[in-house]
Amino acid sequence: MYLKQGDLFWGMSKEFVQEAMETTTRQTSEEGDWLFREGAPAYSFFILIKGRVQLSIGDVGQTVYVARHPGEIIGWSSIIGGKSFSASAQCLEQTHLLKVDREQFLGILEKDPANEVILFKRLSEMLGNRLLEVYPNLV
Repeated sequence: MYLKQGDLFWGMSKEFVQEAMETTTRQTSEEGDWLFREGAPAYSFFILIKGRVQLSIGDVGQTVYVARHPGEIIGWSSIIGGKSFSASAQCLEQTHLLKVDREQFLGILEKDPANEVILFKRLSEMLGNRLLEVYPNLV
């Protein structure tokens, strides 16, 4: 497993995490590679293992966040029911990720309501921390 205790799956059962990891594929992307573009169908999301990914919005590609911490979720809109990505994601250097199939992952969540609640709580915490990090840049 590539993730540590403090990541998205923290506090969940070992069995759930193992089943969830079976929906992933390891991916290495190079500097300049696009993981997805804003508005593209959101069929998957990514978990950062190592590297940096710039998230940008709009036609001019205004950077809104740079994911750089192992365990960060990229493309989270696919998990919360978004049909398309709300931002574009481009690798700033060679980046190692886990790519997670949305439908398979959501199927596992539906079978395990207790872990589903924990996962969405963790996702909320992660997104809240991301917002706190970008707030100073908005002023």
